[in-house]
Amino acid sequence: MTTVRLPVEYEQRLNFLSTVKKKNKSDLIKEALDMLFRNEEMEIDSYELGKEYFGKYGSGNSNLSVSYKQKIKDFLHGKLKIENIFKKRFK
Repeated sequence: MTTVRLPVEYEQRLNFLSTVKKKNKSDLIKEALDMLFRNEEMEIDSYELGKEYFGKYGSGNSNLSVSYKQKIKDFLHGKLKIENIFKKRFK
């Protein structure tokens, strides 16, 4: 058994919902926890679904997260051609 201390506002809202929905507070709290757990499972499942694709279509440049600003500046100043940016990616 778990005991939870709720702020006054939560307690008032829980009492109101309990009256309106004609359910006891324990059932409402259980429903809320069920929703929380389902949402957490969905987040984990979303990651698992895409895990094999993360990083799969990389550029081959291992330092892009560090040098991307400089590459953009070079491109905007005409020092770098768009073909060179994507050359490794589409080979």
